[in-house]
Amino acid sequence: MVEEHSEEASAGDPTAGSPDRSRDIYTIANIITVLRLILVPFFFAVLIRPRPRNFAAFVLFAVAASTDWLDGQIARRTGTVTALGQAIDPLVDRLLIASGVFGLWIIGRLPGWIVFLLVARDVYLGYGVWRLEQMHHRRMAVTIPGKITTALLLTGFAGLVLGWPPVPGAGLVDTRLLPGFGHSPAMLGIWFVYLGMLFSIGTAIQYTFIFRRMAREARRPEVPEPA
Repeated sequence: MVEEHSEEASAGDPTAGSPDRSRDIYTIANIITVLRLILVPFFFAVLIRPRPRNFAAFVLFAVAASTDWLDGQIARRTGTVTALGQAIDPLVDRLLIASGVFGLWIIGRLPGWIVFLLVARDVYLGYGVWRLEQMHHRRMAVTIPGKITTALLLTGFAGLVLGWPPVPGAGLVDTRLLPGFGHSPAMLGIWFVYLGMLFSIGTAIQYTFIFRRMAREARRPEVPEPA
């Protein structure tokens, strides 16, 4: 059955029969990923300046975030999905989000509890991925809700970095812990961040169940097929 499935998949795969590129290093997609990584410290430095340049920081952040889609498309369409790219690309995403979170907190545009929750979530999931790979030799794939979470957070952080557009407050409760919920205007980006936080908690629960299922499957003894 496995051989039949592999043959069918190869017949419908335009890259079938092409040489294995998984161990390549100098691919176009990997070069773009490295360039994204280089942009992260530049973005952070511009953002936390005593007189931050909102537009310059926004451009750097937007370029680093948007090219995540570009390098993935290039890798898949050219058949150059590599082990290095699969390892570095999620790391760059996490570093970009982390630099945005801490930078916005430093300049007072993001409350500290959001920083704490996002860092705690990443530490928790990172530990789970590490245990899965080290103890069970399984790799966790990013889910659709996980990708939506990243997209919402990146969109929200981009709006907060730019400082535009402002929207009226909800008028529910006046507290610095919940910008946008009071009577004062807030940036539209904060609402994307709030939505991203909800998805973030949901995906943490989803990944926990996936981790446990994969761990159980890895511990399950293989039953030899009858001759």
